Amino acid sequence: MSTANNILIIDDESQICKLLQIALESNNYKTNIANTAQEGIVKAANHPPDLILLDLGLPDKNGQEVLAELRNWYKSPVIILSVQKDEENIVTALDNGATDYLTKPFRTGELLARIRSALRNAILEKNEPIVVYHDLQMDLMNRVVKKNNTVIKLTSTEFNLLSLLVNNEGKVLTHQYLLKEVWGPTYVNESQYLRVFIGQLRKKIEDDFNVPKYIITESGIGYRFIGN
Repeated sequence: MSTANNILIIDDESQICKLLQIALESNNYKTNIANTAQEGIVKAANHPPDLILLDLGLPDKNGQEVLAELRNWYKSPVIILSVQKDEENIVTALDNGATDYLTKPFRTGELLARIRSALRNAILEKNEPIVVYHDLQMDLMNRVVKKNNTVIKLTSTEFNLLSLLVNNEGKVLTHQYLLKEVWGPTYVNESQYLRVFIGQLRKKIEDDFNVPKYIITESGIGYRFIGN
C-alpha cells in the first residue's frame, strides 16, 4: 500500500484550514497546518511536505515573499489559494515558482484535481522518456511526437515549446516564462512569437483547433497543458 502524501496548509483562516483538512484527509492525504508565514516556513523546513497549499494574505509576511523564500530550497509543488484575483498577483506568484493558483472560493473537486496533477508531475517529472495522452504520444528523448500512431512533423522550436508544456502538465506557465525558456531572456516581451507557435501546435496536435483539449489558454496569464 502506498504511503499517504503529506500536505502542509499555510493559511490564517481557521475555518478554511478546517475545511481543507476534512477534504484532504477524507481523500487519504495527511495534513499539517500553519497559521503564520513563520510557522509555515519552520514546519516546511523541519518536515518537508509533499505539497504546500499557501495563502497569500498571511498576518506576518506577504505570501509572495513566503513563496520566494520557500523556492530557495523547497522543490516540491506549491499551490496558491488566495482571494486575490487580479492578473498581476497571479502572474507574480507563478513567476515566483508557484505550481498552480486557485482563487477563493474554489470547488473542492477542482482543488483535489490540481493536487493530484501536481503530485503526479513531481513524481514523473522528466523520468519518463515516453509520455502518452489519449491519441498523443511523445518520445522526449528522441524528440518524436505521434498522433494516432502517425508521426507529426514539428520544428525544433515547436517541439521545445510542447515538451516544456508537457513536462509541466497541469501547471499554468506564464507568457514571460515560456518566452524566456524557449526563445531566451531577450524575448520576454515578444508575445506574438508565442501566439503564433501555440497556434501552429494546436493545428498539429488538436482534433479541433478552435476547441483545444491539450493546450488550454489561461486568459491574460499563459497556457496550461492538460493531459487527462
